[in-house]
Amino acid sequence: MYINVVKLIKNMKIAHSITITVFAKEEEDKQKIKEKLLELVPEGIDKEKLKLNEQTATGFSEKKITIYTLTLDKENHINKFLKNILSKLSNEQKNMLSKQLESRIDEECNFYIRLDKEKLHEGECHMTDQGNCYHIKIRVAAFPAKKEKATEIAKKILEELT
Repeated sequence: MYINVVKLIKNMKIAHSITITVFAKEEEDKQKIKEKLLELVPEGIDKEKLKLNEQTATGFSEKKITIYTLTLDKENHINKFLKNILSKLSNEQKNMLSKQLESRIDEECNFYIRLDKEKLHEGECHMTDQGNCYHIKIRVAAFPAKKEKATEIAKKILEELT
């Protein structure tokens, strides 16, 4: 399995960038949220070179929300992240991701995955369609930059991992 993924990755650029975003409400443990965000980045990536951006916004009822964003744009970081995150999903989750591929890729070739925040904090990597999550936006390197081509590339990656 690993050898096939490495061959696939070496033969093509998978994505231009990956952006991981998570919202932290006032009452949530911000340190734990940041730690779990950084845990999504696999060992071997020099985390000191990655910048975790932090913004504050006002939500409903005038409550403060902290928005953490981490962007990966180096090909090595992107490939390691994808291999890591997909290896943490169960076979059932990967199959569901494959079946939902069409709806998870937009016209700008962005591929979206949401990981359940509460389950991730409990140590389980589980996809969700709910808003309380870690948002992963993968800018697929498709040429021509069309949804159909991005879907084809994402399908090849998932086939190698399922």
